[in-house]
Amino acid sequence: MLNNAQVKSAQPPSDGRKSYKLFDGNGLYLEVTATSKRWRFKYTFRYKENRLSLGIYPDVSLKDARDKAREFRLLLLEGIDPSEERKARKAETRAQTKETVEIIGREWFEKFKHQWTPEHAVTVIYRLESNVFSMIGPRAIKDIEPLDLLACLRRIESRGHLELARRTKQICGQVWRYAVATGRAQRDVTADLRGAIAPPIPRNFPTILEPAKIGKLLRDIDNYPGFFITRQALRLSPIVFLRPGNLRQAEWADIDLDGALWRISGEKMKGQKVRKRPDHITPLPRQAVEILKETRALSGRGRYVFPARGNSGGPMSENTVRSALRRLGYSNEDIVPHGFRHMASTLLNEQGWSSDAIERQLAHAEQNKIRAVYNKAEFLEERRRMMQAWADYLEYLRK
Repeated sequence: MLNNAQVKSAQPPSDGRKSYKLFDGNGLYLEVTATSKRWRFKYTFRYKENRLSLGIYPDVSLKDARDKAREFRLLLLEGIDPSEERKARKAETRAQTKETVEIIGREWFEKFKHQWTPEHAVTVIYRLESNVFSMIGPRAIKDIEPLDLLACLRRIESRGHLELARRTKQICGQVWRYAVATGRAQRDVTADLRGAIAPPIPRNFPTILEPAKIGKLLRDIDNYPGFFITRQALRLSPIVFLRPGNLRQAEWADIDLDGALWRISGEKMKGQKVRKRPDHITPLPRQAVEILKETRALSGRGRYVFPARGNSGGPMSENTVRSALRRLGYSNEDIVPHGFRHMASTLLNEQGWSSDAIERQLAHAEQNKIRAVYNKAEFLEERRRMMQAWADYLEYLRK
């Protein structure tokens, strides 16, 4: 048997030979060449002699080589060819590298992203990359246990992002079900996490609901001392109560002042994740049409109704209306731009208008497709009456 000193001191062949062998016994030997010392294991299986490389010294020590050789001898006792076993392990390893959480997640994403809007696709892959791939991406998806995925979601929860944790779990459920359908996972582990994620806390955006205070707010807006375009956006916000993003990115091409309609394409609507979705139509009351006609005199030659100041060519920034409210003396605890929607929704419901008409005007997604079609067909005229009545009510409060 060899010892460590013999292995370490073994010199390259000097008598013209390309290599020579130092035997340790039981099939293990060290092959010494001019450039390396390599461990090999010689064995016979079914009357056929074979050799396996165990690695190069000193990366593989004498002890390591003996352990590997012993492992192979145990396989031979069980009637298993060590060479075939090694090939099978390598094949399994190669297969696992193609079946990791990240590889399958990206494969699923590429397969289905064409069904979503570009914005939603970016959101989906970012949530996977930052919250899932960064922690368990390199691991085989079949080896992931529910607690492994829960650790990813808990990290999101710890930052206070409960809704993000819930949505990330939903995305993971789709990835895992895809893995099951393609034979690379046994089950959807997200099913075991039902109830493990805290539900998001419902919240309403700060707003003003007292009629007298609403009247004061409207008068303050009328007297806003800043940029004219900003004042017009402020004046229109409570009347149409659209999402702030839709308002600030309004385009003249979408507005029919003669027909008193504002059509926002489905691609621009928040919450619409698929490419094919209906446009959102907003009936414009008389007061809104007047505001837009005044605004057209300044911005009508451009693309956007409310362009940014300067020559950027883009719409006003997302903080413009919020900053204007602050300038008027209203804090984030008093009202935010999104609060105009909560204001209209609350008061219109109190005034007895149809909840379906209100929800349709708020552009809240309708889950029942049949009801969605019914809403679109039947409620436009009712919404027109509702929007005019709402604008008249605001005008009354302003006096």
